[in-house]
Amino acid sequence: MANIHPTAIVEDGAIIGKNVTIGAYSYIGGGVRIGDNTTIKNHTLIEGNTTIGKDNEIFSHAVIGSIPQDLKYQGERVELIIGDNNKIREFTLINPGTKGGGGVTKIGNNNLLMGYVHIAHDCKIGNNCILANAATLAGHVELGNGVVIGGLTPVHQFVKIGDLAMIAGASALAQDVPPYCLAEGNRAYLRGLNLTGLRRHIDRKDIDELKSAYKKLFKEGRNYKEVAKELIENSNNIYVKNLAKFVLETKRGIQFKRSES
Repeated sequence: MANIHPTAIVEDGAIIGKNVTIGAYSYIGGGVRIGDNTTIKNHTLIEGNTTIGKDNEIFSHAVIGSIPQDLKYQGERVELIIGDNNKIREFTLINPGTKGGGGVTKIGNNNLLMGYVHIAHDCKIGNNCILANAATLAGHVELGNGVVIGGLTPVHQFVKIGDLAMIAGASALAQDVPPYCLAEGNRAYLRGLNLTGLRRHIDRKDIDELKSAYKKLFKEGRNYKEVAKELIENSNNIYVKNLAKFVLETKRGIQFKRSES
């Protein structure tokens, strides 16, 4: 049975799971589906065709599922899907997709979205990501798993960020960031591997192989896509292959200092 505060408004048609808590003065629209054991704090707005999984915690004044901030949006049916066990902090804004981006914004599991984070239309976010305060994702941004984005960092539309990458706070990211890498600056460019994050998840031997691959890709002055092809053909390391595949497939390009020694 749900615990719904008397001042909350839950429109007809909304589907509320077991043990859901909805705080004072919150609004839940008729197209919303909320999974079991999810907590929604006071003064939260959830609307649109929005599906939220189980065990999520959504804090006060979050706005989830409101229409895309895209002038091309003409009222068509679009969707927002949020997985399980996410923490969505105060004043976060998450929009659904648009027709031009497939109509769906999707967020995975076990993510932490800190205060004032914005996730725009058609974004795809993996699992175990952390977006610090006021990080902002423009439309069509894609994050892998375990990505960390520092506070006050905007990410340009259509940018892709690979698994276990980190973007430093107060950066401005306009191009893709490969998995396992660290980017910083305005405009942000690669500074090396995200060694602090990698040491929590990957064996030392694999990190050493990634160091070698990174050097070949970004420090030896060769065409990085040609190097990526060689790494895919010659390396047996799954992490190196993932890095090389991302580099080979990038559409927006990768910003790094070619003179770096």
